[in-house]
Amino acid sequence: MAVTESARLKRALRRDLSAVRAALADDEVAQAAEALAERALKLPELAEAGTVAAYVSVGREPGTGPLLRALRERGVRVLLPVLLADNDLDWAEFEGHGRLVEAEHAGRVRLLEPSGRRLGPSAVTWADTVLLPGLAVDGRGVRMGRGGGSYDRALARLAESGADPALVALVYGHEVVDMVPDEPHDRRVHAALTPEGVHRFAR
Repeated sequence: MAVTESARLKRALRRDLSAVRAALADDEVAQAAEALAERALKLPELAEAGTVAAYVSVGREPGTGPLLRALRERGVRVLLPVLLADNDLDWAEFEGHGRLVEAEHAGRVRLLEPSGRRLGPSAVTWADTVLLPGLAVDGRGVRMGRGGGSYDRALARLAESGADPALVALVYGHEVVDMVPDEPHDRRVHAALTPEGVHRFAR
């Protein structure tokens, strides 16, 4: 199968941004996670949400640990993804970091996921707000993920169901870029949250 120009550009952008993340020091990552949580908790999309679909950050991603704890303490129902063998996402409720286990289908990545009852791939449609991982977001709200396609499926499921939650990508400040190569299946996010602030895009 021929590789499109868009795919080639995405691959190069992923490589460059991943290299910058890899160079971050542990204390920089920890400080960014605390700042991200503080800013996130002030967002109307989270302040007014009863159910939030989120994720457990891995590696040098903007950390979600403090935010997950704070949402649960607020009484928000938090759904976390469970990676399936075909790279699709099931969902289960976050019951605390002590109830997270290593994902069975994550390959070389040490991915943590909830150990509780599986709710089915369609559970993402219950969310008032969906927090999305990403490597970059541009000024149009086009998000670039890691390339596995898991969240593309979840976002397609939202569109097919008619659900319309707020879509918020969590990235570092330098990862809000001028342009991300997009493809017809890409669904744009409504906001990008960084440790420094929030960027909103037209819905």
